[in-house]
Amino acid sequence: MSDKQYDLVVIGGGPGGYVAAIRAAQLGMKTACVEGRGALGGTCLNVGCIPSKALLQSSEKFADASKHFAEHGIQVEGLKLDLAAMMSRKDKVVKGLTDGIEFLFKKNKIDYVKGWGSIPAVGSVKVKLDDGGEETLSAKKILIATGSESTPLPGVATDEKQIVTSTGALALDKLPGSLVVIGAGVIGLEMGSVWSRLGAEVTVVEFLDRILPGMDGEIGKQTQRVLGKQGLNFKLGTKVTGAKNGKDGVTLTLEPAKGGDVEELKADVVLVAIGRRPFTEGLGLKELGVAMNNRGFIEVDGNFQTSVEGIYAIGDCIPGPMLAHKAEEDGVVAAERMAGQKSHVDYNLVPGVVYTWPEVAGVGKTEEQLKEAGVDYKVGKFPFMANSRARAVGDTDGVVKVLADKRTDKVLGVHILGPLAGDILAECVAVMEFGGTAEDIARTCHSHPSMGESVKEAAMAADGRAIHI
Repeated sequence: MSDKQYDLVVIGGGPGGYVAAIRAAQLGMKTACVEGRGALGGTCLNVGCIPSKALLQSSEKFADASKHFAEHGIQVEGLKLDLAAMMSRKDKVVKGLTDGIEFLFKKNKIDYVKGWGSIPAVGSVKVKLDDGGEETLSAKKILIATGSESTPLPGVATDEKQIVTSTGALALDKLPGSLVVIGAGVIGLEMGSVWSRLGAEVTVVEFLDRILPGMDGEIGKQTQRVLGKQGLNFKLGTKVTGAKNGKDGVTLTLEPAKGGDVEELKADVVLVAIGRRPFTEGLGLKELGVAMNNRGFIEVDGNFQTSVEGIYAIGDCIPGPMLAHKAEEDGVVAAERMAGQKSHVDYNLVPGVVYTWPEVAGVGKTEEQLKEAGVDYKVGKFPFMANSRARAVGDTDGVVKVLADKRTDKVLGVHILGPLAGDILAECVAVMEFGGTAEDIARTCHSHPSMGESVKEAAMAADGRAIHI
């Protein structure tokens, strides 16, 4: 037995893992967190959510300066891109936040063990230390929070130089003349937007006949139109069957998803962004008998405990939305359940956001889901073109869409394409958590002028009484 004994050992220092460790420590558990990356924050903070948002912000400023400053009476001459400085800023943002988590660990007296963990037996975590050697930790409970990795595409091997995952797309050292993005989901559209704004010719190839699968269909169609106006090209209903690297770039072979003639598409860089899959390799779960479903997700009960007593799992490696904020909620609730509390996560109310500009955000049921379920619903919409704040700042693309039960008026879903959509959606999530109605939103006084007034007006429109349209 190790002389290092803990109430809880967390394997993985991403959003789910580090938050779970902090909450467990707050609840009085002696806690350790094992992370092999060399920096806390997981994929999200190091090579995902945070660096991508930094580059989205930087590229948006560049696009504004080159295309929109003149509208505001600001003349710019000699504008040029300093990609190295942009990447340096992104790296500083990431480092500041990862260092911040280390500070929080020290503040909460959490042991940070740098290395790759595995579970040789219940109650034991073996760590292959980054500095060499091994260490074994004893734990009353073990929490798996190892997250996810990019899903590979057969016939398209990534090298993080010419054919990249999101990790490579965040670290290109020069602007590609052309970029092909395989996958029209969140990652593909965000990274495609970054490089398109900076000057690359971007083509998005998607197997399905629509972008943003899983989000409201009407919002997805409007998003495609807006991004098309910004310069992104789309090839929908198209399958990528192979890729060949060369000195002049990458040649992809494509064919219609429903069958047809093969064609070729060339690009300097190809981004594979077809989704993510659980990362559980090397943990020893099969040997322990931990149950997993046919997609590789770890199965857990209402306490986040796996089929093996004393071993728990959260975040991207269990079923549910693969989102950082969902993992954080999992982490908090898992720790609180371990401490005997009655917390829960409502997976029906996990918001999703795409940080293009305008942003895309949604929570609850889509119109397609309500139709399929046979729910009698009503719709309220309000365009940002009619919002005074949006007109003043020049961000008028998009709409707020409120879906409510026709009989009870209970809000069933809210979907937004527009400026700051992710932020203004938050009030709708809160209303829905309390089982609120469209009228509850409509009767709430919103500050003027604000983007949030569009939410109020859409809620009023659900009852046929919007004022400004």
